[in-house]
Amino acid sequence: MAVTYKDYYKTLGVSKTATQDEIHRAYRKLARKYHPDLNKGAGSEDKFKEVNEAYEVLKDPEKRQKYDQVGRQWQQGDFFQGAPGADYAFSFGQRPGDRQESFFWSSGEEGFSDFFEALFGKGFRHSPGGARAEQSFSMKRQGADHEAVLRISLEEAFRGGTKTITLQSASPDARGAVSPQERRYDVKIPPGILPGQKIRLSGQGGKGTGGGAAGDLYLKIEIEPHPRFRLEGRDLYMDLPVTPWEAALGTTLTLSALSGPVTLKVPAGTQSGQKLRLRGKGMPRPKGTPGDLYAVVQIKTPRSLSAKEKALFEELKAVSTFNPRT
Repeated sequence: MAVTYKDYYKTLGVSKTATQDEIHRAYRKLARKYHPDLNKGAGSEDKFKEVNEAYEVLKDPEKRQKYDQVGRQWQQGDFFQGAPGADYAFSFGQRPGDRQESFFWSSGEEGFSDFFEALFGKGFRHSPGGARAEQSFSMKRQGADHEAVLRISLEEAFRGGTKTITLQSASPDARGAVSPQERRYDVKIPPGILPGQKIRLSGQGGKGTGGGAAGDLYLKIEIEPHPRFRLEGRDLYMDLPVTPWEAALGTTLTLSALSGPVTLKVPAGTQSGQKLRLRGKGMPRPKGTPGDLYAVVQIKTPRSLSAKEKALFEELKAVSTFNPRT
C-alpha cells in the first residue's frame, strides 16, 4: 500500500527554516482554532490531529532532522520504515512560562498517519504503562472571572474593615440540574475605597477545566447615598447652615466629620455658597495625602421673629448702607 507524503511545514503554515519558537507559536494558534472543544465544525477534529502530528515531528530536533532527510527523497519513490515496537507516550502541552491554556491530545487506534508510522514506528499507540490510550480532547483553562456588586455605607468605605456578605449563584449538579447556592465571604474592605473600585477574591470565580485554576471573584464597590456628606473623588462635601450674624461677624464651630469632631473657623463676611476647607479630612488614600472636607456655607434667616428681634433688624436696616444688588 502506498504511503502518502505529509508536508508538516505546510500543515503548520511555517517555512522549512522556521525556528522552534515560530513552530510553537504556529502550533498554538492552529490548536486553538481547530480544538474540538472550541470548534464544532465538520473536519475540525481531523484538522486538529493533523496539526498535532506535524507539531510532534517538528518540535523534536531529532524527528525533524529525520523528516527533513526523508522529504528530500520521498518524491523519488524511496520508502522508509521506522523501528517497530517502540513504546512512546506523548502530549502537547505548555512550555515553561506559558500561562492559562495548553492543549492535550493522545492517539487511539488511528492517532497517527501511515506516513508518520512509516518513519517512527507504531509504538505511539500505547501509554508508558502499556495500557491502550483512548482518544480524548481536553483543554486546560483557567476558570472565568466573576463580578458582583458590593454596596457599602460611606462610613464603611471611609474606615474600612471586614464585612461578611452572602452571594447567590446557580450551578449545575452532577445530574445537570441547576440549583441556587449561597456562599458566605468575609470581605476585607481597605480604608478609603471609592465607588467603581474592585476587591478581588482570588480563586472564588468559575471553576477551571482540565485541571486549570479557578477564576477570581471581583466585587465592584457602590457607596450608598449619605444624608450629610457628598463624595466627589476623594473630597467630601457637606452643607453648613449659618445665621446672618455668624456670617457677618464670623464665628468658630465644632462639626462632626467622618474622622471625628473638627473645629471650623467661619471668617467674618462669609458669603452664602462659599466653601470652607478642612484639609485632610476627606477620604483616606492608601498611599498619600487624604482628600479634603469642604463645608458649603448656607446663610439661613429665621422664619419668624420675636418683637425684639424684629426691632433690632429694623434698627440694622435704618443704619446699614449695605446693598447686595449693587
